[in-house]
Amino acid sequence: MSEMKDKSIQQYLDQLASKAATPGGGSAAAVMGAQSAALVSMVCNLTIGKPDYVVVDAEMQALLEKSEVLREKLTGMIKADIDVFDRLMAAYSLPKETDEEKLARSEAIQRVLIDATEVPLACAGACRVAIGLSRIAAEKGNLGVVSDAGVAAMSAYGGLKSAALNVYINTGCLKDSALAEAKVAELEAILSGADAEVEAIYQLVKTKL
Repeated sequence: MSEMKDKSIQQYLDQLASKAATPGGGSAAAVMGAQSAALVSMVCNLTIGKPDYVVVDAEMQALLEKSEVLREKLTGMIKADIDVFDRLMAAYSLPKETDEEKLARSEAIQRVLIDATEVPLACAGACRVAIGLSRIAAEKGNLGVVSDAGVAAMSAYGGLKSAALNVYINTGCLKDSALAEAKVAELEAILSGADAEVEAIYQLVKTKL
């Protein structure tokens, strides 16, 4: 079976809309993040080599390298989310007739829930980075595509908040309260300041339109 990233947009949306458990919100968050990184790359590619932007050429080259690495990372997270959710559903489907089976099933679910928390947490972190890259694109990129830098910021923000919801729901199912609290604390650190930064980017872009 081909990976989700290799399907057409129509195939992806059709599967997202279907009764199938995957892809779901976690994969959608990764897509939003990858889309943000791609838009940053677009701004860079339309700025590099332009005579009017020669002063920022080197910086745009560096930004392009970062956005492309990030795009690949977030694209990989689409499959990672699907894989871990499928594993979680498999764990929930384990037999639970006897006490032994119930214990084994519970332990399996808890093990997978840890991974199901780590995947969206990593996605949130990557989307937070994408917000920072979009800010540079908005500040120094080609004015002709500054709105695209703004869309990059909004897309990354959507991915960040969406991934956060997946962290919250999975940590809420963890029996290890100390681990759950630690993961939520990691998430809160990632989220800190994001609202204000995205609003600042949005307003910056508006002033340049």
